[in-house]
Amino acid sequence: MNWDRMEGQWKQHRGKAVHQWGKVMNDDLAAIAGKYEELVGRLQERYGIAKEEANKQVKDFKKTIGQLRKSNGDLMRLQKSLRDKEKMSRKVAGARRASKKTPRAVSVK
Repeated sequence: MNWDRMEGQWKQHRGKAVHQWGKVMNDDLAAIAGKYEELVGRLQERYGIAKEEANKQVKDFKKTIGQLRKSNGDLMRLQKSLRDKEKMSRKVAGARRASKKTPRAVSVK
């Protein structure tokens, strides 16, 4: 077992401890930092890579997640726009149908 893997295992345990401490102290940032450290430790242990490389991979992952969130936001806005246009076209079509109706003649007896 190489030192990068050992360091990875240590980081996982330390990350779990920091995460639990953050939860106990109601400190969201500490809890998140613990999860981040645990993730880096898992990468190091699984792939036997150095800390810097694991951090680089996590940053690349974060960048990809950010791009996916942006794309998802764009898609959500597009869907909303399409729904709004569809509603508007239904209203216009309904108004046209209402204006085309002719009143019936009323017979007087």
